[in-house]
Amino acid sequence: MSALLRRRIALPIAIAAAAGLALTGCTTASPGTGTSTSSAKGGTVSIYGPWSGAEAVEVQASWASWAKKNDITIKYSGDANFAANIATKIQGNSLPDIAIFPQPGLLDAAIKSGKVVQSDSVTQANVDKNFSKDWQNYITVSGKLYGTPLDANVKGYVWYSPAEFTKLGVGVPKTYADLLTETATIAQKIGGAPWCAGFNSGSASGWPGADWLADLVLRDDGPTVYDQWVAGKVKFTDPRIQNALDDLGKILKNPSYVNAGFGNVASINSTAFGDVAAPLASGKCTLTHQANFLEAQFGSVKTAAGGTPAVGPNGDIWAFMLPPTKAGAGESVTGGGDFAAAFSKDAATTEVMNYLSSADYVNSLVGAKGSSFISANKGVNAALVTDPLLHSAELTLQDPKTTFRFGADDLMPEAVEAAFWKGMVDWINGDSTQAATTEIQAAWATN
Repeated sequence: MSALLRRRIALPIAIAAAAGLALTGCTTASPGTGTSTSSAKGGTVSIYGPWSGAEAVEVQASWASWAKKNDITIKYSGDANFAANIATKIQGNSLPDIAIFPQPGLLDAAIKSGKVVQSDSVTQANVDKNFSKDWQNYITVSGKLYGTPLDANVKGYVWYSPAEFTKLGVGVPKTYADLLTETATIAQKIGGAPWCAGFNSGSASGWPGADWLADLVLRDDGPTVYDQWVAGKVKFTDPRIQNALDDLGKILKNPSYVNAGFGNVASINSTAFGDVAAPLASGKCTLTHQANFLEAQFGSVKTAAGGTPAVGPNGDIWAFMLPPTKAGAGESVTGGGDFAAAFSKDAATTEVMNYLSSADYVNSLVGAKGSSFISANKGVNAALVTDPLLHSAELTLQDPKTTFRFGADDLMPEAVEAAFWKGMVDWINGDSTQAATTEIQAAWATN
């Protein structure tokens, strides 16, 4: 399981930690300016983040050559419980030089604690050049920049078998209506449910449904409505949000369409979100919806012939973006990513932040053999991303017509996000759209 997948499981801890950090912001001093007169040469910089395992190896390799050339020692420490422990470190003033934040809300709370250093002019210039305003907004407070985006992931993929589509005489749909029509066609031809889905993720159960709903709201109603929804200005009970949930229900609450390989509609809640890879690979399931990080699961499952499924346009498994309501609409995608922010303003730390915000760094990160990373940095040479799906995702991120937003639940307050997940579970268990959205909306009153 990739670190991005594991991070989703730990997300409730991240939100709780962010809530705790926000309390410290009222009594601490303003963040530093990032200026320093000391020399970077011979310095040591500690970086603390959530990457572990193979991803930790990749990121340490990504800056190794630069660090050696610039006579700076970078010491990375990975922590699966980063979200909870960074709160403790900030509150106890036991800080790394740089921390890698996997969620905007957690970083925002850290900035408000007064201990994150404002970016210097070089990092500011790099971020202005390399990242869209969508990404810059996540690290900007009161017009001041505090850090840099690093890697990214793209949600909203519909995974399928190209060979199966050819066999069934269907193609990649251009609109959501086309997707529903093709779903009906597939169901009739195979004599069973085409879709498989899993909402089970422990205490975070329900997030896959929240992600899917966010995809539909962004694609159908646009970024302005999406941003207002995230901010609580557009209610869950608004007809636009309810209509999107009804559209989702045309698949997930249709007993003829789900839950291939697992059971009925109710089995969605008992199916682990990563378990959908196995029936998709074996042919028991024709379609599923999930982020690009689902690809990591295909390395441990088998095709019907007993082989490891190849992911690619002509492979055993491939994916297309969930289509919008109207054909030809510009690409709007939800996703996630990591951000680097500094707690120190010494020269070595500043130099490292300058490097992390550069195109040179992300090309080293994504271009390593077997790299599992992509980035929204405009300076990425997409040709370096050799994995077919990651290459496709990278091109989507780089497309100037792409509108990017973090998943809505990740941006909402703790109580609302928790209610959002629970509401999706209750909805699958039989609650109406009206009941589910009313339940979720009530959580805003506790915020």
